[in-house]
Amino acid sequence: MKKDIQIPQVEGVYIAVVNEFNEVYNTQDWSAYIINDKEVDIEMVIIVTSGYSQDKTTSVFRKRIDVLPKKSYAKIELMQEELFALNNTFKVSFFEGNQMFDNTYVFRKNTINEKALRPVPLMQVKGVLVK
Repeated sequence: MKKDIQIPQVEGVYIAVVNEFNEVYNTQDWSAYIINDKEVDIEMVIIVTSGYSQDKTTSVFRKRIDVLPKKSYAKIELMQEELFALNNTFKVSFFEGNQMFDNTYVFRKNTINEKALRPVPLMQVKGVLVK
């Protein structure tokens, strides 16, 4: 039975953590985004995030996006810099057509920092990207 279950590989959907200027509070903030770099919309996107280390665990955060249009992105959450000392996971499930996709994106501890910033697809900003 298990051999009959096909789990397709996720391609074209990424998680990025970017450092951006907050005009309301006049501060530099870190925020997590989901990016749909596909040529099709994805639907019923469920994102479950948490952070962990050997002796610490954060609370679980959940977000739902009904439709993430093709070649677009959406903000998931604001991230405090204290979280970067933890492993941060983003479990993402979504539908493309009638097919369900699922992937876990992991930012290992201390990998989110200003030295690691690179161009992020579609966003015209620099950030740390996990594919």
